[in-house]
Amino acid sequence: MANEELIYRITRAIYERLGASADENAVEQLVTDIYKTVEPALARNGGTPVQETSASLGTTHEGSSDRLIISVFGVDHPGIVAGVSQILADTGCSIVDINQTVVQGKFAMVIIANTSRSQASAAELKERFRTEGEQLGVRIYAQREDLFNAMHRI
Repeated sequence: MANEELIYRITRAIYERLGASADENAVEQLVTDIYKTVEPALARNGGTPVQETSASLGTTHEGSSDRLIISVFGVDHPGIVAGVSQILADTGCSIVDINQTVVQGKFAMVIIANTSRSQASAAELKERFRTEGEQLGVRIYAQREDLFNAMHRI
């Protein structure tokens, strides 16, 4: 998927209507459903949806619906990276990029994960991360890359 400009405009319109306190999961699902509905019409009417291949692992402006941006924040202690990585391994996801740091005992990590081989939906992965975050005493946020990029352009 992803015509960057269309996804951006749909996401922006939803946030403008619902406000900044909108449920991120609901907005993600709405944008996905709307885009899937209009994409065939775009193709029929001469639109040129941008296609992303799995080989394009470099930086893109639009992002991919098959990649998750996972952010982890909390007080540093052993097992945080292992806990998050285990969920990815268990669900068939691979780590495309990872960066983590500890600043004065505060842990921060960002992972870009490829979910194209996963049988778990983004919603299922988010719930597993939420549960694992509670057990580890950290906050774990996960969002599809295409929607992450679109929402951060607003």
